[in-house]
Amino acid sequence: MNKLLAEGFGTFWLVLGGCGSAVLAAGFPQLGIGFVGVALAFGLTVVTMAYAIGHISGCHLNPAITIGLWAGGRFEAKCVLPYIIAQVIGGIVAGGILYIIASGQAGFDLAASGFAANGYAEHSPGKYSLTAALVCEIVMTMMFLLVIMGSTDSRAPQGFAPLAIGLCLTLIHLISIPVTNTSVNPARSTGVAVYVGDWAVSQLWLFWLAPIVGAVIGALLYKVIAGQKEIEN
Repeated sequence: MNKLLAEGFGTFWLVLGGCGSAVLAAGFPQLGIGFVGVALAFGLTVVTMAYAIGHISGCHLNPAITIGLWAGGRFEAKCVLPYIIAQVIGGIVAGGILYIIASGQAGFDLAASGFAANGYAEHSPGKYSLTAALVCEIVMTMMFLLVIMGSTDSRAPQGFAPLAIGLCLTLIHLISIPVTNTSVNPARSTGVAVYVGDWAVSQLWLFWLAPIVGAVIGALLYKVIAGQKEIEN
């Protein structure tokens, strides 16, 4: 139970910190943090939680990561579903808190703001197609898993994994915010989509499917790269 609580609170912080920066601070007149600030915010949530709860739950904060680590032989199958449930609950609670805060601004319009929801086609920030969004999410999550598994390998420099993983997530956002608003995390996508409803929910399938596919590919690819000498953490 302590692991599930850690995952729930960790995912809560990721969604509140990352999506909160996008909803509350990115577009603020003159002083808005923009894409770079949002990307850094997501990276910082992972770094801070990795140090805070990594020793408790492993700090997955992401159903795709949990499934990918299972596929890579780093996680027990019996724990996959409980972790995913805890992560999704944490994300939805964070979305609710964010909605309460955001709606306190005069003139706030949930539909017009987009509420940091992920989307493709007309709901992509850069109007990128479904195919572009699918490929982007798969490849970005694949690289994320490679970095996670590599930096947590027993042969890697110790103590630096949270920084590598957080910086990787920052880079992923710098690349893909214009394409999909960056998911690579089904819990993050679900946490805000349930409040937006409508198109955000109807497009949510992609932001479950693509990250999971990418995570499994990344995990299996790392095992090939690492070879038989890989030492599990």
